[in-house]
Amino acid sequence: MILDLENLFSDQQIVTVTASSTNVLKLPKDLAKGNPVPLLLQVTEAFVGATSVAVSIRTSATVSAGALVSPTVLATTAAIPVASLKAGYKFPLGHIPQGTLNYVDLLYTVVGTATAGKVTSGIVFNTPGTR
Repeated sequence: MILDLENLFSDQQIVTVTASSTNVLKLPKDLAKGNPVPLLLQVTEAFVGATSVAVSIRTSATVSAGALVSPTVLATTAAIPVASLKAGYKFPLGHIPQGTLNYVDLLYTVVGTATAGKVTSGIVFNTPGTR
């Protein structure tokens, strides 16, 4: 699996409160209409202190000041208990769903009060023999 800096939503982003990903990606409209576009959402530092975290993939036709304007949610994980969110855990959203507009970001929804937790996420390019 290969990560590209230009295709990262979050790079070791500290997620202790509900927040959008550090980066908004500009993608072709309905990018995932053909082949699935692989996505990696991985915990890089264990979460501590919160109850759960969910991740949503959102899209919008426009951005303002680096944030999506009136975003539409394309997919959301279940609330993952913090006990599962150890370094290396991969959130169960393996692909960007169909329906993307011009811009895409992630929303990390934290329930409770977290004191630690980091995530790296982005579009990945598979190499032979990887999934």
